[in-house]
Amino acid sequence: MALGDYQKRSIVIVFMTLIIGAALGTVLGDLVALGLPEGVVKQFFLQSVSWGISPVTVDLMVGSVTFGMRLKFSVSSIIGLGVAYYFLRYFR
Repeated sequence: MALGDYQKRSIVIVFMTLIIGAALGTVLGDLVALGLPEGVVKQFFLQSVSWGISPVTVDLMVGSVTFGMRLKFSVSSIIGLGVAYYFLRYFR
């Protein structure tokens, strides 16, 4: 098959699928961690790394605006991203 034979997806669909996959992975990881006893395995599911821009507030005298963004990655969110990527590749 030629490269042009595959249906092209919009970047919005790809981005949204990956975001939803990461969110579902995080939720499922938190649910699994609820059922586990305290220990290393529970910490493994709950441990995360946070990355982003700290909130910055601009006071405009009439009002204020706050800008910022923070992403939180955990093992389960990475697994969710992988599953979402698999679905994107599988359902062409």
